Amino acid sequence: MADPKKPLLIKRYASRRLYNTETSDYVTLEDIAGLIREGRDVQIVDLKSGDDLTRQYLLQIVAEHESRGESVLPINVLTDLVRSYTTTATSAVPQFLAASFEMFRDSQAKWAEGMGSNPMMPKIPGLEAMKAQQEAFLKAMTGGMGAAGGMPGMGSQWSGPSPEGEGEEDLDSIKKQLAELQSKLSKMEK
Repeated sequence: MADPKKPLLIKRYASRRLYNTETSDYVTLEDIAGLIREGRDVQIVDLKSGDDLTRQYLLQIVAEHESRGESVLPINVLTDLVRSYTTTATSAVPQFLAASFEMFRDSQAKWAEGMGSNPMMPKIPGLEAMKAQQEAFLKAMTGGMGAAGGMPGMGSQWSGPSPEGEGEEDLDSIKKQLAELQSKLSKMEK
């Protein structure tokens, strides 16, 4: 039996076919998306080179869903993501996204717990699948850095004082953006 805490290893062969090492059969991108929705973590590696291709395939899954009209990402968010690639390597975008999704997951979990504790409230179908999709998206967008425990990956650029007044303006800007995002997420939940 497989260890559910360990990512499921998917190997990509030279023919570009994807092989599930747990079940010893070939899988499609949709199969992988289904596994992720069920809560499984996956790691996709190139058999020959050993390169980790997980990010590439997760982004491909997201792109396919978006192209089929299953849009989750508004145009302005996609535009901002594209713009974030033109900033320096010390950009806080991945950490901001990770923290935002962590807050979203926490509020969603609290909401689900509240509904689960109330016997008069019906269970929402697909809630677990939606949660797994959000986690997969978060991992894809942050490169698996995670969001638990604050802002991982910030390292030394996050510590220490910033130039006079500049840190406060940045913090205010981030707080404003986070508040706007929370507001949008709250509207989506309704």
